[in-house]
Amino acid sequence: MIITPERVHHQERSKAVAAATSGRLKSRRQALLQAAAEVFFEQGYAATSIDAIIERAGGSKRNIYNEFGSKEGLFSAIVAESADKLLSTLVIEEIEGHDLEETLTAFGRRLMGLYMSPTLIGIYRIAITEANRFPDLVKAFYEQGPGRATSRLAEVLEFASKRGEIRADDCLRVAGHFVGMIRDNLLQVIFALRPPPSDEEAQEAVASAVKVFLNGVRPR
Repeated sequence: MIITPERVHHQERSKAVAAATSGRLKSRRQALLQAAAEVFFEQGYAATSIDAIIERAGGSKRNIYNEFGSKEGLFSAIVAESADKLLSTLVIEEIEGHDLEETLTAFGRRLMGLYMSPTLIGIYRIAITEANRFPDLVKAFYEQGPGRATSRLAEVLEFASKRGEIRADDCLRVAGHFVGMIRDNLLQVIFALRPPPSDEEAQEAVASAVKVFLNGVRPR
């Protein structure tokens, strides 16, 4: 096949068009997820209809069902999107060999920031409210959100254990302890016991959790 300048130009133009189309679709998806999240949090999961989401975000039922399959699929996508933002900070290949205290601090701050975002506060409130009526929905939420975060942190702790930085027979359980210390701050906000912490308060809470996690509370 003879590669002519015209053919090269056509291929480059096709790639540019494809990239632009992909970018528009991604932006459109993000806008839809954001609008859907707002409606879910305002009206609750059970009371929210696809029509209400379309009224807020635009588009059509056909597009939503083609991409997400159902209202439950749309809500699960919101959860997965939020979890991905957190887990992107815990790429094993990037943190292997780094100081564990620094890794836990960075993870804890990112987790705290995510937990205190309006999106996660809304998701947790829906999960608590709808747990009995929609158990599959709540199970999917846990597996995609808290469960994934704990599992990823457990991988980090496995590396730390192999390096001799910690001693832990069950890294998944130990990871759950750390995530639980961070999540306690979220529960207080969900139950309206306090407003979301300031940046300084959040950093202090994370530092305390890291210290207790690594050193315990008994005097040495």
